[in-house]
Amino acid sequence: MKQIYEIDPWLEPFKDAIKARHERIASMKKHIAGDGLLKDAVNNHLFYGLHRKNDGSWVFREWAPNASKIYLIGDFNNWKRTDAYALKPTGKGNWEIELPELFLRHGELYKLFIEWPGGGGERIPSYATRVVQDPVTKVFAAQVWAPEKPYQWKHQHAGKRPHPMIYECHIGMASEKEKVGTFEEFRKDVLPRVKALGYDTLQIMALQEHPYYGSFGYQVSNFYALSSRFGTPEEFKALVDDAHGKGIAVVMDIVHSHSVSNTAEGLSEFDGTDHTYFYSGPQGQHPAWGSRCFDYGKDETKYFLLSNVKYWMEEYHIDGFRFDGVTSMLYWDHGLGKDFGNYALYFDQGVDENAVTYLSLATMLVKEMNPNGLTIAEDVSAMAGLAAPFEAGGVGFDFRMSMGVADHWIKWIKEKSDEQWSMGEIWWELTSKRAEEKTISYAECHDQALVGDKTIIFRLMDKEMYFSMNKASQNDLVDRGIALHKMIRLVTAATAGDGYLNFMGNEFGHPEWIDFPREGNGWSYKYARRQWSLADNGLLRYGPLRDFDAAMVHLVREENLLSEKPQILVADEEKKVLIFRRKSCIFALNFSPAGSYADYGFSAPEGDWVNVLDSDQEAFNGYSRLEKGEHHIAVPGKNPNGPQEYDHTLYLYLPARTAQVLKKV
Repeated sequence: MKQIYEIDPWLEPFKDAIKARHERIASMKKHIAGDGLLKDAVNNHLFYGLHRKNDGSWVFREWAPNASKIYLIGDFNNWKRTDAYALKPTGKGNWEIELPELFLRHGELYKLFIEWPGGGGERIPSYATRVVQDPVTKVFAAQVWAPEKPYQWKHQHAGKRPHPMIYECHIGMASEKEKVGTFEEFRKDVLPRVKALGYDTLQIMALQEHPYYGSFGYQVSNFYALSSRFGTPEEFKALVDDAHGKGIAVVMDIVHSHSVSNTAEGLSEFDGTDHTYFYSGPQGQHPAWGSRCFDYGKDETKYFLLSNVKYWMEEYHIDGFRFDGVTSMLYWDHGLGKDFGNYALYFDQGVDENAVTYLSLATMLVKEMNPNGLTIAEDVSAMAGLAAPFEAGGVGFDFRMSMGVADHWIKWIKEKSDEQWSMGEIWWELTSKRAEEKTISYAECHDQALVGDKTIIFRLMDKEMYFSMNKASQNDLVDRGIALHKMIRLVTAATAGDGYLNFMGNEFGHPEWIDFPREGNGWSYKYARRQWSLADNGLLRYGPLRDFDAAMVHLVREENLLSEKPQILVADEEKKVLIFRRKSCIFALNFSPAGSYADYGFSAPEGDWVNVLDSDQEAFNGYSRLEKGEHHIAVPGKNPNGPQEYDHTLYLYLPARTAQVLKKV
């Protein structure tokens, strides 16, 4: 296999650093698994925590090396520290207690009381798999979860996803009601929508337990616990199972980049020290997030996190992970305020090689658990090799998020008039990627929908959305917004490197921002929900946007368009026309706000081409200026527009602010 420094000559000066990184990762894999597999070596979740034995009795184990005494407290002993529930030290910082069957029951709440030199306090077990919050006191506690009938899986995994079409979602805000949505509601009400839209991969946020709902799930306290605010483990398993039955893979947004700093709910100062799982001192504190930073060089931390990856795949049949906050993990300064314009920054002393090693091991583990498993990195630094195969000198992620695409759409909409948009710049920013890496493109994700930012449709229409989204309205600003909303999504999906992502509701131009309940908004859920009824209302213009998105996604999948690279045909700066070919289709977009062009000619492959998608159809909020299913024949003769390798010309009518897709017959 070609090495990344052979593919990219700019990496040649860092050849030795790349080799050293590769050897470091391989050495750590051997340290953990010997000559065997990682999946057979990382089983902390089977040892630590609360487990029921074959005879019905219980065993509980915890790792707390600084503890001098540990008690199990809970409903079963009126939350008192008693000798009957005292754990015994077993060596190497491990503690254990065995209890008869009747001492613990399904549904009971429990915690640990850990004593250490000079202090002590209540703690939630680090490997707790069920944590709940008291609705009155708001206090969190672990819960014994051992239902009599374990969930019976009905469907196999969804299969390989070389070009995933991802629907990013949040269970709690998926309900239209002003409340926290549930797994069951999502399974019944939203999953069928995802299937109808054509997306084949579900990326679910906020699954790990987190004490503050408004953190969007990114301030995790209990890494093995499924967030109980959305329902039970069995209800989530039913959701995953149903998704698999519909041919939809389930990717989990996993947070291993940091941990909440709360001591009552999380791992911080778990046994009285600041370094149980984290770097000690300032390095263990995230200056921007106010959270704790894992020590990825510590064996116990690696085992904790790798076992966590295995646990979610094993217990909930997860198909893969989007690793959040990877940039923060990779660099000692977390990449804060850094301009990554120099390759040396990917290999110098500013890189936490412990984190690089951990991430690479995690990607290996996923593939060992499921050869079709997905790993996606969220990294703004564009570290070279992050999404290249380990065998090629890379870290091993399957995909990286193409985060610059969304940033550029904001820049163009916010800073430039329509007449200033550059077709060449759009093409370059949407298609430029490292040859050895696969990417996921998106016009906007949840980040752009959060309060303090604006979604694309809000940037395009602003307050006019409130008054002119009914079909009877006449509003030029709304017309522009609807036209560009469709074009931006189509050109982003059609030029995507290897996959495409959309955040739930954005496909139909969900109005307003996301703002979770907080003191500043009176703890309101008004903006922490999805108003599906807007798209279902035939009198409004949201439904046609949804229908266009569905037509686009189905086309990309049915034609397997992302399996070949796109080829530019025309980037006409004067007329604002962008035309490109991808596999069996030609995409012709006219971004001009006023110029419609009859018989616009360009060099194209010979043959008969039929219109298979048209953003101007009345069904998609358009004016039907093109004939549905119209055929076009490329006639002999070169044209100055387009690559001269083609000796035929295709002539099209290009109405202003429209996109059309032609498929070769």
